[in-house]
Amino acid sequence: MKVQDALNRLGNPILSALLRSPLYALAGSGTALISVTGRRSGRTYATPVNVLADGKRLTIVSLRERTWWRNLRQGAEVGLRLGGQDLRGRAAVVEGETQVAAALAEVVRRAPAYARFLGLRRRPDGQWDEEGLRCAAQGRVIVKVDLL
Repeated sequence: MKVQDALNRLGNPILSALLRSPLYALAGSGTALISVTGRRSGRTYATPVNVLADGKRLTIVSLRERTWWRNLRQGAEVGLRLGGQDLRGRAAVVEGETQVAAALAEVVRRAPAYARFLGLRRRPDGQWDEEGLRCAAQGRVIVKVDLL
């Protein structure tokens, strides 16, 4: 088991409980709990995620190796706990490397601090390094949620 997997198994239940509690603000304004229904099992799975909000659209960057997003490949309705509110949304997954790189470019344009997490650097002209975006896209997917 990877260290990150062990940390997620320990931390996700704690963060999930925090997001459901009156102390949700301690998790940060960009942290949400997304509830996804399994296509085959019908079970609901709740996972803490970081979100970038733009009006009624939320963008979530996930590592490709995670499994929670796979139930959204065909598009699906999801539940969200964000800012102490229960919300509903329609989610779609962006998986293609070119499309993920373009979405990551938009993410770092809107939230430049996220570039550090992705390991991106700016070129001398101030734009984000395209090769770095392609590399970051290889191991990631984007989930876009339109709030209902």
